[in-house]
Amino acid sequence: MLTDTLRHAHARFTDLCASLQPLAQLAARLFVAKVFFLAGLTKLRDWETTLLLFTEEYKVPLLPPELAAFAGTAGEIVLPVLLVLGLGGRLAALGLSVVNVVAVLSVPEMPEPALALHVFWGSLLVGLVLWGPGRWSLDARLGHDPRLHST
Repeated sequence: MLTDTLRHAHARFTDLCASLQPLAQLAARLFVAKVFFLAGLTKLRDWETTLLLFTEEYKVPLLPPELAAFAGTAGEIVLPVLLVLGLGGRLAALGLSVVNVVAVLSVPEMPEPALALHVFWGSLLVGLVLWGPGRWSLDARLGHDPRLHST
């Protein structure tokens, strides 16, 4: 009797979690996209300072500072829009993961609270790469990912 009750309660809880998954995926997409998009806008607003930072402070591996500034800013502007829409959602999340990792590697003396934020954003992005943008995405609506159901 108790086992059946627990099994039933677990099944209801699992169903509730499954029904909330698209909302959680949308919230993660919106949250992370906002962070990176606003960072990109900040870079665009003062391009001279952006170039100076990439030349003097950020130590992006393998890329010249001008190219790193352009690529990073472009990624921070374009990829969040795709992520919000859930269009190429897994690739957008993967691209922002690369931007996130490069940002951490480029600032050798990153304060611990800033590093913790990057780890948090990274964990949300990894979840979106692994499980996709969810049913409330253009990928699901367009049938781009057969694992996403458009119901």
